[in-house]
Amino acid sequence: MNIQDYIGKIRTLLSYKVFTIITLLILSILIYGVLYYNVKPQTYNMELFSIADKTVRSPKTIEDEAKTNEERQKAADEVGRVYTFKKETLQNRVSLINSIFDFVNDVNYQPELQDKSKDKPAKKSDAEKLQILKSDLSKNVNEDVTKRIPDDIFYTLLKTNHFDLEQARDIVIQQVETMMDEKIRDDQVSQVRLKIADKINQSNLNRDLREAAVELGKYAIVPNDIYDPQLTEARQKQAMENVEPVKILQGQIIVQEGHLIDRDIYHQLQILGLLKSNPTVKPFYGLALFVLLMIAPIYLYIHNTSYPEDKKQIYLILVSFVFFISLLLMRIVGFIDSTDLPNLGYIYPAALAPMLIRIMLNERFAFIVTILLAACGSIIFRDELAGTINIEIAVYILFSGTAGILFLSNRNRRSNILQAGLFVSVINLMMIFALILLGNGQYSKMEYIYFVVFSIASGLLSAVFTIGLVPFFEAGFGILSTIKLIELSNPNHPLLKKILTEAPGTYHHSVMVANLAEAACEAVGANGLLARVGCYYHDIGKTKRPQFFIENQINMENPHNHLSPEVSRDIIIAHAIDGGKMLRKHKFPKEIIDIAEQHHGTTLLKYFYVKAKEENQNVDKESFRYPGPKPQTKEIAIISIADSVEAAVRSMAHPSPEQIKELIHNIVQDRLQDGQLNECDITLKELEVIKKTFCETLNGIFHSRIEYPE
Repeated sequence: MNIQDYIGKIRTLLSYKVFTIITLLILSILIYGVLYYNVKPQTYNMELFSIADKTVRSPKTIEDEAKTNEERQKAADEVGRVYTFKKETLQNRVSLINSIFDFVNDVNYQPELQDKSKDKPAKKSDAEKLQILKSDLSKNVNEDVTKRIPDDIFYTLLKTNHFDLEQARDIVIQQVETMMDEKIRDDQVSQVRLKIADKINQSNLNRDLREAAVELGKYAIVPNDIYDPQLTEARQKQAMENVEPVKILQGQIIVQEGHLIDRDIYHQLQILGLLKSNPTVKPFYGLALFVLLMIAPIYLYIHNTSYPEDKKQIYLILVSFVFFISLLLMRIVGFIDSTDLPNLGYIYPAALAPMLIRIMLNERFAFIVTILLAACGSIIFRDELAGTINIEIAVYILFSGTAGILFLSNRNRRSNILQAGLFVSVINLMMIFALILLGNGQYSKMEYIYFVVFSIASGLLSAVFTIGLVPFFEAGFGILSTIKLIELSNPNHPLLKKILTEAPGTYHHSVMVANLAEAACEAVGANGLLARVGCYYHDIGKTKRPQFFIENQINMENPHNHLSPEVSRDIIIAHAIDGGKMLRKHKFPKEIIDIAEQHHGTTLLKYFYVKAKEENQNVDKESFRYPGPKPQTKEIAIISIADSVEAAVRSMAHPSPEQIKELIHNIVQDRLQDGQLNECDITLKELEVIKKTFCETLNGIFHSRIEYPE
């Protein structure tokens, strides 16, 4: 029992979705297990203030956020408070002092109030003047000076004559302008007020007026260099942004052997996840996401194909098996690479899986697998420092696998696999030296020899493993590869020789049908090679009684003339059954066996049915039908039509293109009406293309020829 049979048994127990989920889950676990060793960070059993028993290097570049924040706070603190020098403050204070003196003059020299009873001006008292002055100073101003300057100062100003008052004004304004021309902050106001008081006290004003001038001067002094919180915040923010992040660089020595593990070192070990007491789990989450991204393309591609569910399951198992084998080989090479031999990863047979998938399935899926393996290789063959990926080996695997796929694209013989391996070796060698030159690497002579040996060995191992595994997959999974089909089409195959020697007419008929079927299959996107090879063997059952089939009756009487219709019917129908048995005996692929058994479907043997009806009107029509089953695939349906078309056209003496076209149309319509095409996925549009292709092929075979004179 092969793997295909086991899958069939499991499929009877599980639905397609459940089977697919279980398979992908197992593959995911296997991939995760293979890659786990490479992403697992190395941890150390180190304690704070202990002595390091080994030198520890940083496995990756990471930002020390705590240290970065500390440095940024230092930069912000160094900025300090930002002040803005407001020059307009000087002018405002000078204007305020001038206003005070102007109001004093206005009060002193405004017209006297009239005394109505005595009809003469009434003289204002000092209290009235003070009240008027304070009222004027408190009107329509942003700053009420009356609350800051004592009343005795205003009394002094009101008592002073105009000349001395103007002299005091000039002295106060001059000193205010001198003092406030410089920057004055909050904490400097007291000092400057003492200074301006000292300057005014040196003037020749009388004592009372000098004291009033000192008080006005001190009052005029205010901060003009003002703290700006918004600008301070902006400057601090800019200073913090200018601080580069503090990073622990990959390869940087965290602690040397024999050194004390202080708080800074312990902190760095913590954030790197190198302590057994505080390991990091991020790589494991990353690996899970990576595995999901690996599985998704495999599932989506197989799910979106037009294969039946049983085929999809077989292909899923096949791809999973090939993928895991490749990963296992990669893991083995990666393990050896981590010991003594440098750059041993280049010996990995990178083209193995791509070539196997190309041979077993198709090019597109092979390219997908190549990309996925390149991604896995970048992790498995990572550098000594964990946390990095090896881009060079990923590019190497990608080009190596692509080379194997492209070389096998139009070459379908098993011998071409070894040639493909040599071609891959050349590409490997060129890619390695391209990477060396791009990186300006310096290597010893022995290392260059290693590179050459590894690259050649990689290509040859890919070819050898592919040649060895292809038969296993063909037999175990029931896969009918292109190479297998090419081998079956070899004229030296024992069964083809049997047809040629024992039933030459059938052989010729099979070749003609093969030409028709292959052209039609390729026209509608079906497997033309499968159709051709299937046609070669579809009538193998006729070799059991070749003389009972008209194409082999050369210069002999038709033996059916002496047999009853029922016996003739049994002989003709038996060739499909006998063909299936013979092909199974020789362990032929299921697809070829199906063609032999289904190419007649359940069609009616009209000739013998009519003949039997002439003898007995009550004859059962269904008993003169082939046992079937009806064609289950597009290829078998096309072969079924081509078989009838070729036999019918060959029976015509000199068929014209119009006759051929009409004949083909009638045969197709007959198959449709008889329901022979109901169980395959062929469409009416494709049938029109098939009819057109048959006409073109047959017109090329049965074209008119020039009659040469004797």
